[in-house]
Amino acid sequence: MSSGLNLAQLDAVNYVSGPCLVLAGAGSGKTRVITHKIQRLIEVGVEPQKIAAITFTNKAATEMRERAKGLIGKAAKKVVICTFHALGVRIMREDGAVLGLKPQFSILDADDVVSILKDCGGSTDSATARQWQWTISLWKNMGLNAAQAAAQAPDDNARVIARIMALYEERLTAYQSVDFDDLIGLPLKLLAEHEEVRAKWQKTLAHVLVDEYQDTNATQYEVLKHIVGERGCFTAVGDDDQSIYGWRGATLDNLKRLPQDFPNLKVIKLEQNYRSTSAILRAANNVIQPNPKLFPKTLFSELGEGEPVRVVDADNEEHEAERAVARIQSIRAGTTTEGAGQYREFKDFAILYRANHMARPFEQALRRAQMPYKVSGGQSFFDKAEIKDLCAWFRLWINNDDDPAFLRSVTSPKRGIGHQTLAQLGTFATQYKLSLFEALFASSLPSAVSTRAIGSLHEFGRFVNDLEHRARHTLGKEAALAFLTEWLKDIDYEKHLYDGEDNEKVAAARWTNVLEFCDWMAGRCGGEIDDASGAQASVSKSLLEVAQTISLISTLNEREQEQNVVTLSTLHASKGLEWPHVMLVGVNEGLLPFKLGDDNEHSGLSDGPMSEGVLQRLQEERRLMYVGITRAQRSLAVSWTRRRKKGREMVAALPSRFITEMALDKSTAKEDPREKLKALRAEFAKRAADAAAVAKP
Repeated sequence: MSSGLNLAQLDAVNYVSGPCLVLAGAGSGKTRVITHKIQRLIEVGVEPQKIAAITFTNKAATEMRERAKGLIGKAAKKVVICTFHALGVRIMREDGAVLGLKPQFSILDADDVVSILKDCGGSTDSATARQWQWTISLWKNMGLNAAQAAAQAPDDNARVIARIMALYEERLTAYQSVDFDDLIGLPLKLLAEHEEVRAKWQKTLAHVLVDEYQDTNATQYEVLKHIVGERGCFTAVGDDDQSIYGWRGATLDNLKRLPQDFPNLKVIKLEQNYRSTSAILRAANNVIQPNPKLFPKTLFSELGEGEPVRVVDADNEEHEAERAVARIQSIRAGTTTEGAGQYREFKDFAILYRANHMARPFEQALRRAQMPYKVSGGQSFFDKAEIKDLCAWFRLWINNDDDPAFLRSVTSPKRGIGHQTLAQLGTFATQYKLSLFEALFASSLPSAVSTRAIGSLHEFGRFVNDLEHRARHTLGKEAALAFLTEWLKDIDYEKHLYDGEDNEKVAAARWTNVLEFCDWMAGRCGGEIDDASGAQASVSKSLLEVAQTISLISTLNEREQEQNVVTLSTLHASKGLEWPHVMLVGVNEGLLPFKLGDDNEHSGLSDGPMSEGVLQRLQEERRLMYVGITRAQRSLAVSWTRRRKKGREMVAALPSRFITEMALDKSTAKEDPREKLKALRAEFAKRAADAAAVAKP
């Protein structure tokens, strides 16, 4: 069990008698520690189904499940390995009735929320509604409801949003729906206010392991506290130096509170890095050093000194992109010390930047060089309109009171029910406090809607009821695929896609997405991984059961084969990943760190003291730089531009203060791409000459 673990990792794995905080530096083997600890807990007598390992993404949960399976075999199926949100769904499906929530409640996506907020606020502007959504989400993550938010509102704008939040809360109750923030907030309400529910879950989960603990927000910490209770049998694994999600509510206060709330907390530091060379780690340690430390640590590596970290300057963004591509070409060709002696694949390279808009010149340069690439963090499969259409139907089968799902289903495809009819139905439903679906069959509906429209509405209602009944009794992969195929034919969805697109290729691609989605859904009915429960089904599931998990799944296929392409990614999206060769680009003041204020005083560039808010933002930006540096295994280049585009103008730009803080050896850090290009051309010329010599008779 312990083979290959270092002493600190062994310490973390073997401590099973109380609360434990594992400070896992970048690349220090935290997933290994968590999976080995699951094995250790089972060895000392904890039943697998009473162990929960909580992650932040479905991808991380899938990886952890696979690695646990390699260690403990079939027992891994019983361990609850899931995201915080999936655990929240499980708690609410089982005990939400205490709060008046039906087990088949709906989970609204961001578009649904914006639509409801526009209605609540009497606005047609989506951008304004998204601002309201953002504020309401932050309040929810802080544990505030509408009344509490109103009481703390600092200005008139906040008071208006609090009033909209109150109306939004009413709508969610009426629709028997929750948003993503509720998947944490409502379980907390259940656990905090209902002793019998709290006792049940404390008994259900004997030991809880939390991955990426530094990314938890205040509400998630309270959920954890209520589940582990006074006995405090948990393992929190995290790194304060990698806390980069303050903007979405994550707080380092949760790390500070652990020793206070659990005085017998055991703190274990993992400082040996198994990913990067010493040169890369030295730059990372130097950058993060100015930040205040909750638990001081210094990463070290036994992988050797490695290549120096390089700094590349460029005239502008296009020049920077050209130099990045030239660097990839030269490393792949083996004409640099970083690439010497071995051929490097495209998948070994990543170009990381602060914000999505910075990808464009790099995409263009890679296209010109005919290099394959992918932009990480692009549109999710489940964000595509055609997939959201189908998911709306599923949501309506599961929860007839889900009005947003009703409106999308009844119009995708159109069924001869116009906007005027839907408006009349909505007015009637509001008057009698009914959901839109309930209103379809109300005896007094004919007084509000025309006779012809009544026929179409009733036909739609009966069709939905029939589909729901059949989906409930459709078991296994083949039956599910047959059902979905027949359903799509019945609603003529393929024709709907082609009618809605001028470009046939686009329509065909959308229809292919639909067919892939149906195959994937059917596969889940056949007993593939169920993301909502964290377990693998040993028997076939009904299509309706699988449909209930849809809202929590962020990718079509978590096990898709890695593509041999260059990765373009934001720094935030790169967290948890690693590549042999990394280029951090756009490392300029105002980009990384991102513009902290409107003038020198607020940006932190003046000699005067910074405000607390600016200081905290600077510290988080420094952690973001640290995360970027520690993605690199073998080589790292950091680039900045002398000028950048601002609107239609080019403005002078400064290198980031973080480049200075890396404290690189000036004699080796500066890279001259012209010399590399010259070497590359010489290498190609030599190869051409060699080939010509071989070809001679």
